[in-house]
Amino acid sequence: MSSIVVVGANWGDEGKGRIVDFLAEQASASIRFQGGNNAGHTVVNDFGTFKLHQLPSGVFNPDCIGVLGPGMVISPALLSAEIAEVEQSGVKVNLCVSDRATLCLPLHAEEDTLEELRLGDGAYGSTRQGIAPCYGDRVMKKGILVGWLKQPEVLVERIQFMLDWKLPQLRALYPTFKFEQTAQEMADWLLEVSAPWRDAICNVTLPMKALQAEGKSLLFEAQLGAGRDLVYGEYPWTTSSNCVSMYAGIGGGLPALRPERVIAVAKAFSSSVGTGTLITAMEEQDAFRELAGEFGATTGRPRDMGYFDAVATKNGVELQAATEIALTKVDCLSGLADLKICVAYEGDHSENPIWPQTASLAPIYEKMEGWNEDITGCRHFDELPKAAQDYVLRIEELMGVPVKMVSVGPGREQMIMR
Repeated sequence: MSSIVVVGANWGDEGKGRIVDFLAEQASASIRFQGGNNAGHTVVNDFGTFKLHQLPSGVFNPDCIGVLGPGMVISPALLSAEIAEVEQSGVKVNLCVSDRATLCLPLHAEEDTLEELRLGDGAYGSTRQGIAPCYGDRVMKKGILVGWLKQPEVLVERIQFMLDWKLPQLRALYPTFKFEQTAQEMADWLLEVSAPWRDAICNVTLPMKALQAEGKSLLFEAQLGAGRDLVYGEYPWTTSSNCVSMYAGIGGGLPALRPERVIAVAKAFSSSVGTGTLITAMEEQDAFRELAGEFGATTGRPRDMGYFDAVATKNGVELQAATEIALTKVDCLSGLADLKICVAYEGDHSENPIWPQTASLAPIYEKMEGWNEDITGCRHFDELPKAAQDYVLRIEELMGVPVKMVSVGPGREQMIMR
């Protein structure tokens, strides 16, 4: 038996989906343990190209159970649409949905949007999917649990309880807010849109414990990265959940989990979508962004592009307690004339450069030799140009953790194992 946790070393968008898709060929369960519809994982395989938002990236393996863990917030209609899209490609989604997960409602998305508009220039850069208000309701003990979809009378009661508390606040804070639905109408809608997956609702701990007892492999998948973690990320420009590896067992349904491997995924360069700090931002980003296809999978927003930030990435690797690194999109650096790595910061408080970056910091770069060869066909590390090998090895040296996977393209076969 093995338990593997795949997490992000940076701000998200590192390419975790393609790593999970690659590893899921040998897994019996692929488990999402936090977040919701607010981030996307792009997966390219024999079935096509998919932008997954709530489904685990391992759903394409017919022998692998896709688990939506109790730490997630689930947008029910969007989950049904995502399942339908994947199944149209000929894949049968084998799903278990935690009864302890929280339903993310259209009301939450509206609240999220109204708050971003109210904040104006001070907005957090939310995807406006309702994630923060939904987690907030859970903390306030007003959340709507997925398991109540199997108890319609309780569902109506709890929705009414939530509305009695929430609606007066929203009407007072947002003058344009209007809401006409009754608790019964909301419940009826929820039962309708959740019909495709309602039979999959269960205590997900039980099937996973059964797989553990059989010595099967479990694969845990985070969204976003260490820099967006609610506690350890660049607060307040974070997500609203814990996306560090230590939360995998809690949010995935196995609180006593002790994973054998923690794979921190990092891009061969830096990128960030949303609000926050990207110290290594490139002066001219557009051409490189287009080349690398760096646009948000959920929002389509262009990502900020930067050189590899070894300071931030090492911080993320340590926060994730990573045993190894998967380095993605190395192929995108082919032909980049100005190739360098940020090895330190200068400026106020640069001796303690952890998130959040509250000081004005500037990067200190180490120049690296570039390469022009197309490396997308390389399948072994020694087939890479020497400059590309040196680049990977320098990152490994700076991280203090082995780079065991090197991605040279989006396909499953374009993965170099070291």
